[in-house]
Amino acid sequence: MIRLERLLIKGGKPLHGSVRVSSAKNAVLPIIVATLLPSTPATVLDVPDLDDVITICSVLESLGVIVKKQGSSLTFDASGLNKSEASYELMSRMRASFLIMGPLLSKMGYAKIALPGGCMIGSRPIDLHLKAFEALGAKITVGNGFVEGYAPQGLKGTTIYLDFPSVGATENILMAAVLAEGRTIIENAAEEPEIVDLVTFLSSMGANIKGAGTNVIRIEGVKELRGISHTVIPDRIEAGTYMIAAAMAGGDVTIENVLTEHLKPLLAKLSEAGVKVIKDIDSVRVISDGNISSTDIKTMPYPGFPTDLQAQFMALMTISNGESKITETVFENRFMHVGELRRMGASIQVEGRCATVRGVPFLNGAFVRATDLRAGAALVLAGLAAHGETEIGELHHIDRGYDHLVEKLQGLGAEISRVE
Repeated sequence: MIRLERLLIKGGKPLHGSVRVSSAKNAVLPIIVATLLPSTPATVLDVPDLDDVITICSVLESLGVIVKKQGSSLTFDASGLNKSEASYELMSRMRASFLIMGPLLSKMGYAKIALPGGCMIGSRPIDLHLKAFEALGAKITVGNGFVEGYAPQGLKGTTIYLDFPSVGATENILMAAVLAEGRTIIENAAEEPEIVDLVTFLSSMGANIKGAGTNVIRIEGVKELRGISHTVIPDRIEAGTYMIAAAMAGGDVTIENVLTEHLKPLLAKLSEAGVKVIKDIDSVRVISDGNISSTDIKTMPYPGFPTDLQAQFMALMTISNGESKITETVFENRFMHVGELRRMGASIQVEGRCATVRGVPFLNGAFVRATDLRAGAALVLAGLAAHGETEIGELHHIDRGYDHLVEKLQGLGAEISRVE
């Protein structure tokens, strides 16, 4: 159920102190889905408190998986897996839920999945997933809002070339192939750290996978996986969001539990923008006086600048000294935050996939709506730096991907609260 709360932010307060980054949303979701595969229970440690986590757990429970929560750990027992069809209502909430198709085809030989939902930031077609399943020997039919896959004789390893290095398709193929017969090769695979973490989890359970983190991944099918305990990598997008928050609001903030090698493009661009960035072993200190130089970015698949930080970086550029170009190459509809930032006084012109941002001296507080997850984060950052009071609606988008965002920002001195 969507909560009718809003965020109230009184801007203009510099941020100081330290904040700890939670486990990665984009890693924990596929890892939870992968717990469908082992024959014994698997435990995921330090799970973030996110609406998307609740949704994916509900999807697994609807299939017969027993989910037990103890503190921040979740244990999944798929020995009672007895269904291959997930409810439309659950599947329509979140695009990542489509990841259950690979494991179900591999383990059950059949899957019926509602077409996925989630943030409306682009078409993100599932055709790459379906072509891969067909190449592995499944028969696929699409109609009436559902995808059905049949593989009664099991999946057979093959070579799959992805037209685009899709993260979701790479993950779905990996989970389908680990129990398939023979060798599967994924060419032009996605290289994101979240893929590497999924492979680490699968390999620890007994999968035979080589090449994670490169664009060619080789999987030798095995007969069985056995559950283990796993700690998910830190969330690089959450870390980046707090770095940009410190840069935009000004102040001195240390972001803890960060793998800086996952954020090289952002660190380079913040330095280019005149923000002081000090790296440590597992933390980053960001010092800013709010005086921001204009800087261009172009989103690209990893290891390029992440599309999931584009909206936040655009918010930063709205108060820069000069003109910057923001080019979005990954999703075709990821400028929905532009209209909301304009309500706060930003000067942004969009032409196709390129936005020209002319920095203004300051933003003004306004009532705005989160149009998707990362757009919502960008509006929070804008509110922290704006003059006056900002009210943000449609919080369910933000709750999908940020663990205790309000409390963490309050810990840095921000005047932010949830209101009815």
